[in-house]
Amino acid sequence: MMFDRVLIANRGEIAVRVARTCRRLGIATVAVASDPDLDAPHARAADEVVRIGPAPAAQSYLDIDAIMAAALDRGAQAIHPGYGFLSENARFAQAVADAGLAFVGPQPEVIRLMGDKAAAKRHLAAAGVPLIPGTSDDALDDAALVDAAQEIGAPLLVKAVAGGGGKGMRTVLDLADLPVALAAARREAQAAFGDDRVMLERLVAEPRHIEVQVLGDTHGHVVHLLERECSIQRRHQKVVEECPSPAVDPTLRDRLGDAAVTAARSVDYHGAGTIEFLLDAATLDDPEPTFAFLEMNTRLQVEHPVTELVTGLDLVEQQLRVAAGEPLAFTQDDVAMDGHAIEVRLYAEDPVTHLPQTGPVADLVWPDRPDVRIDAGIEAGSDVSSHYDPMLAKLCVHAPDRNAACDAMVDALDATCVLGVTTNLELLRAIAAHPVFRDGALTTGFLPDHLGDWQPPKIDVEVVVHAVAALARTWARGNRSGHTASAPFASLGPFRPGGTGGTPVQLTDGDGEPWLSHVRADARGDLTISSAADQVHHVPGDGPADPTVRTWVAPNRRAVWVHRPGLTRRLEVVPTVRHGDVAAVGGAAAFTAPMPGSVLEVTVEAGAEVAAGTTLVVVEAMKMEHPIKAPTDGVVTDVHVRTGDRVDAGSPLVSFEAVGAAFEAAGS
Repeated sequence: MMFDRVLIANRGEIAVRVARTCRRLGIATVAVASDPDLDAPHARAADEVVRIGPAPAAQSYLDIDAIMAAALDRGAQAIHPGYGFLSENARFAQAVADAGLAFVGPQPEVIRLMGDKAAAKRHLAAAGVPLIPGTSDDALDDAALVDAAQEIGAPLLVKAVAGGGGKGMRTVLDLADLPVALAAARREAQAAFGDDRVMLERLVAEPRHIEVQVLGDTHGHVVHLLERECSIQRRHQKVVEECPSPAVDPTLRDRLGDAAVTAARSVDYHGAGTIEFLLDAATLDDPEPTFAFLEMNTRLQVEHPVTELVTGLDLVEQQLRVAAGEPLAFTQDDVAMDGHAIEVRLYAEDPVTHLPQTGPVADLVWPDRPDVRIDAGIEAGSDVSSHYDPMLAKLCVHAPDRNAACDAMVDALDATCVLGVTTNLELLRAIAAHPVFRDGALTTGFLPDHLGDWQPPKIDVEVVVHAVAALARTWARGNRSGHTASAPFASLGPFRPGGTGGTPVQLTDGDGEPWLSHVRADARGDLTISSAADQVHHVPGDGPADPTVRTWVAPNRRAVWVHRPGLTRRLEVVPTVRHGDVAAVGGAAAFTAPMPGSVLEVTVEAGAEVAAGTTLVVVEAMKMEHPIKAPTDGVVTDVHVRTGDRVDAGSPLVSFEAVGAAFEAAGS
């Protein structure tokens, strides 16, 4: 019998998505929320919400006792864990079962087995599933792993035995770098999963990441729901996924599906899961291309919408029906493939450095088209913090064929606008429009191989004009309301050159040269903006005529956001007069935190002489480690933080002074 009430033990877009299916099935939902999430979209998507704790995940979304108490207090009959957080935590699944509730996922012993990658490899080797050469002994210490690496050979991959999502993984091209990679992978795995065990795998030269969706019920039936291509990744985390894979023909699809079903049957799998394989792209022309088991995800995957769009099945509904004891209502022969679907993950991160970003979602526009599906955990007014994963939403398109899907994705990205927090939107568009992506010639090296030197498109004078006009209008509104601090002279500094040329405005795009403009307003509020090369632009007081451009001025008026199709940019307002940092002439610099986070490790002391590339400090933010390294040979003149400190973006970490040739270059 189907459940009456389900607790969703997650947040963000997956919690919203689970609530949507429950509502369609007539199932009441209970959301859990940390303090900053009490009015978040996922909390409002449910029928009721329970406060689960403060912002840190360890005190809220990872608190098993608190979640179980909420489920029992609100009369939930089942708990859906979503993905991430506790979704692959065997202890949580066991606690749910012990409380007499249904866990919407597989059995605790299956989660435990498949969550241990070394044990999973040993089990599936016995079942006859092809494997990647490597270690499967999860008790090896660093010395034993270094010895084992001599037999495996480079290149290889250090991989956390527990968990997933690219955490606790390091690529090693030279075996001399293995000890450092082991230490970093263990540290990251311990922080993410509470388990620092790692293993080694041979690195496939031309890998394509292909995964197969499986579905099993409690009556012994297992089917596969086609494959997904997930090769485009950064930091071993997926960025773009599609179904079906452009590399897989019907024969290979049958082989992959059979291997996936064999793996699922070998553990009597219940619910939705994914068997991930590495396909050697160099063997695609062979009669039987080579592929090998990578890992099993015992949960719903982030990329499940592309499978839903192509098969017409609601995977959350199937999960709920299996958890309620129902048999699958279809067989393998009933699984059909309709068209092609592509999904991209919208992250709050710098599109070049991939560093997580925080900030407000000040303006948000999604494409409104029947061929586009948006799964989002944000809305205008949301705030992106450093406490949780930086993925904000997923944009999915469905079309009759892959070429049409590629076209639809470019159009969908052009129609998407997020202002106030930096995202990877421009990079996603560059991927979708890239000829190699269009050709389907994908490997996990796609980003470094084809977009390794990619930079966001350059802004032009029209973009600057829109930004200056938006800034000028905020000044005018501030002056009319009597807030004199809003006047341009208050924010641009004390020096006011230009005379009749108008108020000077300098805007800079990251490290680029400042754009200098002068703006004047007439009695009606119409603007005249003059820029370089004597270009003059007249802008009506009620705004620019181009409806495709959107702007947002930060409340402190120190930045202006501008969006037009294919370009989203944060432009900083540069004071007309800036005082130079005298220390910079001598080659000194202060290294600051690139984003809010925690200091995981401080590897140097004041007075230490270090070589270029030496890690000085390691900062953790949004579940990932970010090493701060010396750009040149130099001396650490001061250390401003300790291990365990919380830091804000821009907080000083260490002070550093270049030496030798680097010092001379800096001084000149």
